[in-house]
Amino acid sequence: MIRRQLGRTGPFVAALGLGCMGMSEGYGAADEDEAVSTIHRALDLGINLLDTADIYGPLTNELLIGRALRDRRSQAFVATKFGFVTDKDAAQERNLDARPEYVRQACEASLRRLGIETIDLYYLHRVDPLVPIEDTVGAMAQLVAEGKVRYLGLSEVGPDALARASKVHPITALQSEYSLWTRDIEANGALTACRELGIGVVPFSPLGRGFLTGAIRTPDDFDVNDFRRDHPRFQGENFARNLQLVADVRQLAAAKQCTPGQLALAWVLAQGDDLVPIPDTKRRERLEENCRAVDIHLSADELASIAAIFPPDAAAGARYPEAMLAMTVS
Repeated sequence: MIRRQLGRTGPFVAALGLGCMGMSEGYGAADEDEAVSTIHRALDLGINLLDTADIYGPLTNELLIGRALRDRRSQAFVATKFGFVTDKDAAQERNLDARPEYVRQACEASLRRLGIETIDLYYLHRVDPLVPIEDTVGAMAQLVAEGKVRYLGLSEVGPDALARASKVHPITALQSEYSLWTRDIEANGALTACRELGIGVVPFSPLGRGFLTGAIRTPDDFDVNDFRRDHPRFQGENFARNLQLVADVRQLAAAKQCTPGQLALAWVLAQGDDLVPIPDTKRRERLEENCRAVDIHLSADELASIAAIFPPDAAAGARYPEAMLAMTVS
């Protein structure tokens, strides 16, 4: 597996990471044994960046990662996130807490669940509008000084927050949704700001929450507890319009002799060596398919063909329900 550097002065990690959220929530029934096998297979293939968060599960995904790394910690670069809080009696209701005292509390709890001494990359999951980002990052920087965290990251923020945070402590990575059908970081200036500030970009959902793989043909393909049922892009007329986009991608992939998902990942990888996408998968079969995307080279003509059928505003519908969308502002 080839390596890419996270940020101008950050660590080198595999060019493709592994998003682990779906192993515990969001995408239907979980299978922990298969999830652990998938993580182990990722490490065997040289994929060392494992992405999780305390809210995934909630809490259970970090425990799963800890179980998988019990004898393989040295092979993994562990990224986790904090900031979302939830009531145990209302797990679907999520609020934000980025107060300095909560930063420490959340970090120490994540370390216990993961069973590790140091978090390699610690993200603020979303900006808390009630807490200046300088205060939050200042508390995160103290964790670096104490050896509990190696590198700092932010998730779903814009250029202003990136600049302000960077004045407090170096920011190694911005994690934001980025794919053929979600191009917000191009439009809001975050991608440009990252490059100016020397911050790496870690795109999550580079496969459009699975839609760009071509495997989803109808909303009935989702389990009853699949959170995509609540997302506007997967509903009604939006679903039908987006399905046509994927049909066009499928034709390009066939000509390239790869899968639609591999083409979508290759497109993200082609946007710059400072991007390290983290496709989410919970099965070894899909993991191995995704891995082959790093060997796909897209020519200028092929990139132009993709751009013609999938311009930045091509996707129909918002990428999140309204409540979650409101938390992605900078």
